[in-house]
Amino acid sequence: MGLLFFALKRLASAVIVLFAVSVLTFLIFFAIPNGNPALRLAGRTARPQDIARVERIYGFDKPLWVQYWRVMKQIFNGSIQSYVQHTSVFGQIRRGLPATASLAIGGAILWLLVGVAFGVIGALRAGKATDVGITSFAFLGISAPSFVVGNILLFAFAYKIEIFPNTGYVGLTTDPVSWFQHMILPWITLALLYIGIYSQVLRSGVLDAMTADNVRTAYAKGLSPTRVLLRHVLRVSLIPIVSLWGLDFASVLGGSTIVVENVFNLNGVGQLVATSVNQLDVPPILVTTLLGAFFVVFMNAVVDIVYAFLDPRIRSST
Repeated sequence: MGLLFFALKRLASAVIVLFAVSVLTFLIFFAIPNGNPALRLAGRTARPQDIARVERIYGFDKPLWVQYWRVMKQIFNGSIQSYVQHTSVFGQIRRGLPATASLAIGGAILWLLVGVAFGVIGALRAGKATDVGITSFAFLGISAPSFVVGNILLFAFAYKIEIFPNTGYVGLTTDPVSWFQHMILPWITLALLYIGIYSQVLRSGVLDAMTADNVRTAYAKGLSPTRVLLRHVLRVSLIPIVSLWGLDFASVLGGSTIVVENVFNLNGVGQLVATSVNQLDVPPILVTTLLGAFFVVFMNAVVDIVYAFLDPRIRSST
């Protein structure tokens, strides 16, 4: 009963956060100078009466709360359209989603596997040259901006050596081999930052776990180092990594791929957001922001509920 109450409480909090995000996003783009969409819908040479007519048609002359309710209703029934392209926003998102999902899923798998491998190797070789090299690589990945990394990789491996295609996206079902070749450089660019973070977090966790009493007891019983590492060290050390991966993946899938998509011209949801911001096209921005917030808030709530299931102290303290 306590876990059910905790889960309902977390889900209610998630709904409140999503509502606040939608209101703030809506107000930001209507409060900025020249934020009235009618100015762009009516055209550059529009007369004041033309602008007023557009405002009446789209309801921009109504109070803000009425406009907000109308837009949210259109979002939930799927009828919302772009003010600039005059096409379905969800249709635009569906067209860009394969590229964004390919980038996010591939990058997330890459940074998890490599980050875990580097973290374990760094902990087992702590203080030695291998550990120093991995730590240096981690800090380089954390500090290097994605657009710099992406352009360096493009210049080196697409233009100079010509190992990989330069830019663009090829559908997985269209040509799997070409899809893989086009996604390798974007995956590396996206994953580099997270590899550095995950390797250092796991390295610290493994070093702490290796000094725990249960690990020393396992060694005293004669268990092999590999078995101790897998059954006693990693089982504890990977818990924060899995939680961190879930939240980071939700954040990336929700819109943190904008820079990488633009560098490699993937025509995904991230590029849709960037174009919409430049054009002050509110509907695509509002929908993608809400979807991104939903992924992050939902994964955060799921992680909290799982933790509460594993540790009753968490739900009893809230």
